[in-house]
Order: sequence, then C-alpha cells, then structure tokens
Amino acid sequence: MPDAPFLKLGTRRSPLAMVQAEEARRRLCEAHDWPENAVELVPVVASGDKVLDRPLAEIGGKALWTKELDAWLAEGRIDAAVHSLKDVETVRPDTLLLTAILPRADKRDRLIGAQSIAALANGAIIGTSAPRRAAQLLNMRPDCKVVTFRGNVATRLGKLDAGEADATFLAAAGLLRLGQDDIGHPLDQNEWLPAPAQGAIALECRADDTRTQELLAPLDHAASHAEVMAERALLLALGGNCHSPIGVLCDHADGELTMRAAIFSGDGAERVEAEARFAAGDDASPAKLASQLLESATPGIRAVFEGPP
Repeated sequence: MPDAPFLKLGTRRSPLAMVQAEEARRRLCEAHDWPENAVELVPVVASGDKVLDRPLAEIGGKALWTKELDAWLAEGRIDAAVHSLKDVETVRPDTLLLTAILPRADKRDRLIGAQSIAALANGAIIGTSAPRRAAQLLNMRPDCKVVTFRGNVATRLGKLDAGEADATFLAAAGLLRLGQDDIGHPLDQNEWLPAPAQGAIALECRADDTRTQELLAPLDHAASHAEVMAERALLLALGGNCHSPIGVLCDHADGELTMRAAIFSGDGAERVEAEARFAAGDDASPAKLASQLLESATPGIRAVFEGPP
C-alpha cells in the first residue's frame, strides 16, 4: 500500500461530480493495478454550486464550474481535474490539457414529469436554466412556459416535487451514474438534441505535466474523444456560450463521425438544422457545419449568435 497517493484528482463536491471522480479513480487503479488509496479525491465547492437562483449566464458562465479547479492545478495542489465536459468552457487556458475522455454514457436528456414533450399538458410550466432546453422545448411546444431551475439533481427534483414546475429535464448520463435511471423518460435523439459533450467525463491536467499525462492516457476512449472534440469544435466555431441555444449529436462509427446540429432563436420560435459526415479528428468539418448554420440563420437566430456576449 502506498504511503502517499500517486495521483490527486480534483473534483467538484456535488454528489454527481463525486460519483464521476470515483469512476475516474476506479478506472485509473484498474489501468495501473493500483490500490484505491493510490488516487486521492480532492473536492472543492465550485462557485457555480453556490448561486442557484439565477441562470449561469448571468453570474459568470461555465467558468464558475472550473475556476477553483484551474487554480488548484496551477498551484500543484492537484495533478488532474475531473469534469463533466459539457460544463467546461470551449476555450481553455494554454497551460491546461484535456488529456483523457472516459467512455461516453447516454447522450440523451430525460424528461421528468411527463412521458414525452407531446404529452405535456397545455400551458405546462417547465423548469430549466439551459437556453438549449428552453428554446428546443418552446420550438416544439410554444404554449409551454419556462421558469428557471438550477441546482444538482436532488435540488431540481425537490423543486419539481414542491410544485414549482410541472416538468423538468435532466441528463440521462447523470441519472445513470447516480443509480436513478428509472426516473423520467428518455427523449428521442431524432427529435431532441443534447448539449455538446453531454454524457462525457474529462480529465484535465497541466500541459507541462508529462507524468500525469502518461498516467491518464490509458483512460482515453478514442471514439468518445473524437465525438466530443468535434462537438466542441462546432461550439467554438459558432461562438457558443452559456447564452447560446445549441443542440448537437455526434455519433462515431468506423472512424467516421455523423454530426447533426441545430441552433435556435432565444424564444425557440426559429430553428435551423444541418448535418455532416466526416473523418474523426477533422476539426475543419465542424467549423464548416457551423458556417452553414450561421449562413442559414434567421434574423432571430442571428440576434443570439451575432449579438453581444
């Protein structure tokens, strides 16, 4: 048994983040035949977990999920950080490197409170703080009303039980990892697009830390890595941020990626969709698809994607 951990993994302190960090630790220990105490989990309360009454876009964006872990990496307090990749800003510091993507879990959203979007009652109140979910819902069901829901899984389910909304959305992957995948109903990916990198756990370390990079390398799942990096390349080319209603689904098969993406006006009334197929690792093709979407954008969509950040 080691006297000190071989590796320190930083993670947010939320229940889901801790489960994801435990998965990363388990995979690391299996890959290197280490005992569990060879990898120490170092939790932090992220800024994004502290303010729950406003949309993320109003209080600092996705950086609120990463800034404490980024600082700890810079200070050497941890060797790597474990992230839900969909919560990580598209542009990362040059000093950091997304080294390993674990095998991606279910990419879908689950609807809690009704069997389908069509089954929602007329005028139903839906709780979500995600522009993608709000716009996609209102595009399909303009009669519904959206109210802000933030917090971890238990918090949002508690708000739903308290009657603050008739239904809400949660990522299927998160529910699966928490052992709650019997909750709600998965939404058909042909009708409802997930967030970029949804279902992916990423491990990030310092760009100059070759030791940690080598230790993390066996955990990288090539197909998942190709999918999420293509989705992040699309997001970057669109200039997407926390305000941006963007849905994208990328599937890997035989070294090729099929990507379907849609962008929306803020109120969901306007939608543009496009699809492309290209080789894994080809970042130019997601950028071309982004250009195609923006060229086809209606005035309401352009107001979102060409307006002030």
